[in-house]
Amino acid sequence: MQSLKVLLLSAAVGCGTGLPAAASSSIWYNTEGGKVRLVTTGKPDEAGRIHGVLDIALKPGWKTYWRDPGDAGVPPQIDVSASTNIANAIFSFPPPQRHDDGYGKWAGYDHPVSLPVTFTLSAPNEPAVIDADIFLGICETICIPVQTRLTVDPGSDPDNVEDAALVKAALATLPAPARPDFGINMLPGDHETLIVEASFPGNPKAADFFVAGERDYMFGVPARSEKDGKLVFTVPILDRPTTTPTDGGLYYTLTTAVGAVEGQLPFP
Repeated sequence: MQSLKVLLLSAAVGCGTGLPAAASSSIWYNTEGGKVRLVTTGKPDEAGRIHGVLDIALKPGWKTYWRDPGDAGVPPQIDVSASTNIANAIFSFPPPQRHDDGYGKWAGYDHPVSLPVTFTLSAPNEPAVIDADIFLGICETICIPVQTRLTVDPGSDPDNVEDAALVKAALATLPAPARPDFGINMLPGDHETLIVEASFPGNPKAADFFVAGERDYMFGVPARSEKDGKLVFTVPILDRPTTTPTDGGLYYTLTTAVGAVEGQLPFP
């Protein structure tokens, strides 16, 4: 994709503000390559969380990014600091696809996609209003940053059946948790290489491995090989922090012809 610098220079193209809708969702915000909105289930669950989606309706030929956009893209971002009674918001991501646009290879979606988002209430028994500042990139031959505030009052229509069904359908698209017979194991690598072994059912040619560069890590495109009958992905470490983190890990998704799983790997 075009460089992040180009994206930021043209940021004004995608700026705007969405006003509340009379439902547990926001209005649509329209931009050149499609439109976006927030949809929620309305009611919080027993843990004090409101489930929702960032609904991204892409026009034909347009694309958007996964949680790791490569070295020149824009991952979807959400800031809920202006909200009332919302402590945080966390995206989840359906399985991505590998794209090559001539500028580079990256992970994302070339079709309309709903990204699940979990909103945690500061006080579970109190009303909440979501004021979410959204920033993401959508791309055709060049990338356009979409920047808008989407507002939802989940309590205004807490029993909206259509909104709840959309959120439920989006959650069903998420990768399953990795398990011993379907997932990734790390192999010994070096300071510049992450090496993993994949276990999964189905055709090896259909499998792909996506790892998210976070905490100052940046990864290149995995190379495929076989070792002892197992599919191995060797991932270049293009950049890394000065000190290896000791908490958390790297999010990954393993996609295959029969489904996808996700998990975390230790920091290399």
